[in-house]
Amino acid sequence: MGIEQKLIFLPVLVQMLLTVAMFFALAVAKSQAIKAGTVDRARSPLHENAWPVSVQKINNNIRNQFQLPVLFYVLAVILYLLNAVGLLTLWFAWGFVVSRIVHALIHTGPNPVPVRFLAWLVGFVCLLFLLGAAIGALLAHTVLVA
Repeated sequence: MGIEQKLIFLPVLVQMLLTVAMFFALAVAKSQAIKAGTVDRARSPLHENAWPVSVQKINNNIRNQFQLPVLFYVLAVILYLLNAVGLLTLWFAWGFVVSRIVHALIHTGPNPVPVRFLAWLVGFVCLLFLLGAAIGALLAHTVLVA
């Protein structure tokens, strides 16, 4: 098993760090909102709109970190187990993670939806490539084993 196989876990770890960073950002944003008095404290436990937009953006982005990235994590493990990680799959894995970082910066910042969608789309295309690579590797493995 080559070094490339293990390198698939670097973008996975960076993606995980992005999620953790968003949780820290949420804690800071909530603390600032509470100090500024911009939170409807009675409604805040159950109603997102009780928080200012800055908090809602980060909260929404955290939810996004448990959508496509979950598929990415599983695909990385599948590619590793099938010994199917190569330079091209690594490029697409990093492309996915970079797109997620850009998406998070847009989502928690100015948040223009068309630009955010482009960042999402780049990540989705990278994910589709990784899915195709995993399917191809599984089929090849199945044919070789049979």
